[in-house]
Amino acid sequence: MIDDTFTLLLLGAHALLLIYAAVRDVQTYLIRNRLVLVVAALAPLWWIVDAVALSDMLIRLVVAGAVFGGLALLYRFGMMGGGDVKLAAAIALWFTPGETLRFIVVMALAGGLVTIGAIILRKIRGKPGDPKIPYGVAIAVGGLWNVAQRFLNHFA
Repeated sequence: MIDDTFTLLLLGAHALLLIYAAVRDVQTYLIRNRLVLVVAALAPLWWIVDAVALSDMLIRLVVAGAVFGGLALLYRFGMMGGGDVKLAAAIALWFTPGETLRFIVVMALAGGLVTIGAIILRKIRGKPGDPKIPYGVAIAVGGLWNVAQRFLNHFA
């Protein structure tokens, strides 16, 4: 690693971007491309700081592409928004394949809870129809879970 302070600042910026994405998605049900681009653009800087080998960088690119492709299928069937798909793929750039799998699992579990919460709120408010789901919250939870592992799991 280059410098512990810079590493912490970069991880902190990543975490703040994820929190911002979640808050904005709750407010607007929209994840802007600019936010996704910032998250993706910071990933190569993270690779340098975290001393990721070139071969591992390529693997992360392929895994992020697979995340994008898999979630694009969910978008195609109306189960996710386009910004959600792009943000999840951008976040996957930050993680190893194993960490990305954990991110997807935590994201899916959080997504289930967010969906249940949105349905309950819709029923309480007495509104008919299907609720909008701010899935950016679930994506942020999955990403933040992995970021937290660097501090909480000393064996990571």
